[in-house]
Amino acid sequence: MGNPDRAVTGADTRFVINADRAKWLKNNGCEIVGRYLYSPDPNFEKEIKPGELETILAAGLRFFPIMQVHGRDVTEYNYTTGFQHALIAHQQATKFGIPRGSVIYFAVDYDATQDQMDPYIVKYFNGVVAGLADQGKKYVHGVYGSRNVCINATEKTYARYSFVSGMSWGFSGNLGFPLPANWSLNQIKEISGIEIGGEGGKIDLDHDVWRPDSDPGVSSLTATASPAADFMVYIDQLYGTAQDYIAAHSTSRSPSQLVMEFARHAKYGGKDWGLLIGSYDKDWVAYAKSKGHTVKKQFTDPNSGYELGAEHLMATANGHLLITQPTNPKSVNGGDIAGWGGDWMTFYANWRNDEEKYASGKAYCDAKLAKPGVSSSFGFTDLIEDADGYLIARACAAGTPINQIVREHYGNGGGHLTRFTQYFNKRFFTAADCKDQAYNDLTMEHPIFDLARGALIIAAGAKSPTVLANEPGGFDKLQSFCQGFTDAIVARAGAES
Repeated sequence: MGNPDRAVTGADTRFVINADRAKWLKNNGCEIVGRYLYSPDPNFEKEIKPGELETILAAGLRFFPIMQVHGRDVTEYNYTTGFQHALIAHQQATKFGIPRGSVIYFAVDYDATQDQMDPYIVKYFNGVVAGLADQGKKYVHGVYGSRNVCINATEKTYARYSFVSGMSWGFSGNLGFPLPANWSLNQIKEISGIEIGGEGGKIDLDHDVWRPDSDPGVSSLTATASPAADFMVYIDQLYGTAQDYIAAHSTSRSPSQLVMEFARHAKYGGKDWGLLIGSYDKDWVAYAKSKGHTVKKQFTDPNSGYELGAEHLMATANGHLLITQPTNPKSVNGGDIAGWGGDWMTFYANWRNDEEKYASGKAYCDAKLAKPGVSSSFGFTDLIEDADGYLIARACAAGTPINQIVREHYGNGGGHLTRFTQYFNKRFFTAADCKDQAYNDLTMEHPIFDLARGALIIAAGAKSPTVLANEPGGFDKLQSFCQGFTDAIVARAGAES
């Protein structure tokens, strides 16, 4: 936990935070406090009490919700229990007015060992994911526990943030493990019998390091809109302006295509993108800017809680809209390069440049491909943007306006809950086809693919995939790499069910 006596800006407690306690916390440097959503004994002080959250917020504090029911023995962790705990957490958070998209930390409050991760802890969190999804994924799951628990829950169930039980220095799960990449809070010291004064009395308090630019916690109550509401409004407004532009100008482009072009033009509008999917309508972009529109760079995904890149999302959608996917289930085309195919080429280049550490392509994928909290050229949010961009394009091609499909996907329609399943079934079809597509993306002989590989692979100093495939043992290496891509896609879809 580092120096346990250093100054912190976070805390958590099993004691109710009344006005005097909230004032004391604020006056002593606290900015965020953790409280428990539920206690099996409703008379016990541990559970949030009516009006308590309002008191916390009125004092200028934020809070973060914790879900724990006992949680001190391995036998308490299984899929069914995780599902039930998620239902309780959803009910309690809704009752207290905690807004949609907030992170709830589900606790593992004992020293879970590595051999217990997959059969118990991971299955528990799979149940949590399913339980929250069953209720519409109003809330996002986080994890509280040792470093190793947090790492496993993040890598295998995509927990958004980790609340680390750092003060449990005797836990084997804290020894020899790094802080998880997505840590937001680190519990470093328990202080007992703090005298507050007034009606505060005495309380026990855990000191938590609150990491800047991580989980912002809850700062208001009863907000019901999707975390992506601002993005929905952005697309709505752009779509309306696109309709006005079409009414006044001669163009064959649809309003949905124009929305995609404006959203991606600043970052994905250069010469290379012009060669790939055609240039954007510059007159339209100028018109939209004259009406006050600006490029929106990111928004919050209501499913994962991660920030998604709106420009990459819309560039992917634009590519898939303009270039219909091949009828051959094993083939790829320029629309794929605008989405997953381009990301895959870049990821290949990084693997080849990092071959000394990862001779196995599959091992490289297992470690870095679309992993939450892991820095990578093909990160978790990249895959989400690839999947969503593809699904948005398919819906638009079928006649649904982009503003409608965006609302259905990120709002109450809940399309984001099954994004990877839909993506796999509609684009990749089977595991065998998926692997062949990944291989063909890297080796297909076609001018557009040659240009893309030149820009994304050769220019990065990596060996050409076709050269690798023709070397002794190279074909098997490349096949192993493509198997890693397939496993990652299948795993994401499997997690949704």
